[in-house]
Amino acid sequence: MTAPATPTPLTAQQLAFRNAMAHLPAAVCIITTDGAAGRCGITASAVCSVTDSPPTVLVCINRNSAMHDVFTQNGHLCVNVLGGEHEQLALHFAGATKLPMAERFTHNHWQDGVARQPVLSGALVQLQGHIRDCKQVGSHSVMFVELDDIAVDAEQDSLVYFKRLFHTVRPQVHA
Repeated sequence: MTAPATPTPLTAQQLAFRNAMAHLPAAVCIITTDGAAGRCGITASAVCSVTDSPPTVLVCINRNSAMHDVFTQNGHLCVNVLGGEHEQLALHFAGATKLPMAERFTHNHWQDGVARQPVLSGALVQLQGHIRDCKQVGSHSVMFVELDDIAVDAEQDSLVYFKRLFHTVRPQVHA
């Protein structure tokens, strides 16, 4: 029997990069997929707009993640941008609560969207699309997702991740 491999210690540059990224506020999203390879979701902040012609976002997923291949094989996904009240849900999909994947979808209100992708009712933004292209960069896959459906709830607060903690950002009311 072989002992499990011990993780390679991070270099000073990797630690500095991770610290710098912790100081970059980012929207918290649950990326979901459903299809022949299965149904799953992950909490992520590595989502970014690319272009509006056609509407495209990029989503970065660690290739070592157990869910990585499910996303690439299904070919469709939904970026559910979380509102301020979704912190516990973000923890479930991050694996922090050890809740089994199937049970994560029993919390809150999930519905089938375009191409049967799980869409979170009450999300700040719902971006449903298909993976148009995928590039491997370091430990991650950068997925270019062409959007098929876009929905926004402009009245919601936003959940952001900053300095390794969740924060709620409320819209400023103008008099």
